[in-house]
Amino acid sequence: MTAPTPSRRLSPVALLVAGAFFMENLDGTVIATALPSMAQSFGTTPPALAIGMTAYLLTLAVFIPASGWAADRFGARRVFMAAIALFTAASVLCGLSQGRWEFTAARILQGGGGALMVPVGRLVVLRGTAKPDLMRAIATLTWPALVAPVLGPPVGGFIATYASWRWIFFLNVPLGVAGLVLAWFLIRDAGEREPRPFDGRGFALNGLALALLLYAFDLLGHGAPGGGAQALATAAAVLGASGVAGFLALRHARRHAHPLVGLGAFAVPSFRATMSGGFVSRVSISTLPFLLPLLFQVGLGMDPFVSGLLVLWYGMTNLGIKPWTSGILRRHGFRGVLLGNTLGNALAIGGCALIGPGTPLPAAAALLALAGASRSLQFTSLNTLAFSEVPAAQVAAANTLFNTAFQAAVGMGIALGAVLLHAAQAAGPAVGLHGSVAPFRAAFLLAAALALLPLPSFLRLRRDAGSAVSGHRPEPLPP
Repeated sequence: MTAPTPSRRLSPVALLVAGAFFMENLDGTVIATALPSMAQSFGTTPPALAIGMTAYLLTLAVFIPASGWAADRFGARRVFMAAIALFTAASVLCGLSQGRWEFTAARILQGGGGALMVPVGRLVVLRGTAKPDLMRAIATLTWPALVAPVLGPPVGGFIATYASWRWIFFLNVPLGVAGLVLAWFLIRDAGEREPRPFDGRGFALNGLALALLLYAFDLLGHGAPGGGAQALATAAAVLGASGVAGFLALRHARRHAHPLVGLGAFAVPSFRATMSGGFVSRVSISTLPFLLPLLFQVGLGMDPFVSGLLVLWYGMTNLGIKPWTSGILRRHGFRGVLLGNTLGNALAIGGCALIGPGTPLPAAAALLALAGASRSLQFTSLNTLAFSEVPAAQVAAANTLFNTAFQAAVGMGIALGAVLLHAAQAAGPAVGLHGSVAPFRAAFLLAAALALLPLPSFLRLRRDAGSAVSGHRPEPLPP
């Protein structure tokens, strides 16, 4: 591997990859508010078209583990460009679809492109970034995951209302073409490593475990065939099957000479913390983009415009703290920030339970600002710490593990929001969701309790964990 790219080349490459990330993240949620218009075009119902969102997320989860092997075998630059091309072509097919199954097939292709585009793009930046520049690079790559899920629904609704839902996908074409041109000139491969054989069994087991896990949470959140006890039994069976597949995948990875997903990076304590406590933290944080719009529109009866402004404010405050993130990490270190911000994040999520019919708009905006800022600081801290101490030889495997876990956590967070809301509703009086904030309050409090669970993982971090990246120099302990 060649020496890291100088800092002056970091910015354009990181911005290019961040733009690709934004395109991929936006397409995961942008069709949510356009489903009625799409269903009318296809002659079906909006719930029947939800399979397009599920197929996209499941394809991402299944194919991300193959990204590291593809980058090593064919070169990160070549795979990244191929992923952009596939994603763009699939976007055109989505826009041209005339029926439900055509659209679903196109979304599967689009998910395949996104599954390679995100982790390989991150790998391009990681391999070309020196440790002192890593925090700035990861901060650049983090903002699409923070903003795109919040912007997606209002953008999709705007396009579907004032143009046609097909333009949601056609607008990816100029972005994709620009990305291909920029990638050709900006990205340089560091040289392919020794090609290793493709681990087909590992790919199948990893994909099956992830797909079943997300499907089980989706069943718990939206109901399974039969309803009641039968629905719970079905979800439990799927979750159990996911556990079995995950166990077999883990055993296979430990025994195989060239596993698709190497586990060596787990020996690094800082990486291990981001994969255990960090995973739970991401799941809890990812419940908010699902719960907040429902609280505003269903629980409080706000019109879509006011609700959209509040959700956008929550998203924009994710960016507001960015200029101070590096200074906060330099002063307090990753361990101190993760411990303090985990508490702050739990308070922010629980604070959303205070929003009710009599809450002044400025007070609600302040709570959302706190939630957005803590979300941003947590994501940036976890994303940067994950790779701060991983040896160069293990970066590709660590990147694959990290992206797989990240995608699964976001999908589980959305599904968990639905699970918590339905559980809270079932445990309370039969008043329904419309006009009632009680189920939402219970869901927020449960999500806040979940947000506290990573504290032991972060407490075990060294005081100087990731200091080569953050620049933090902890005070010596008193004798």
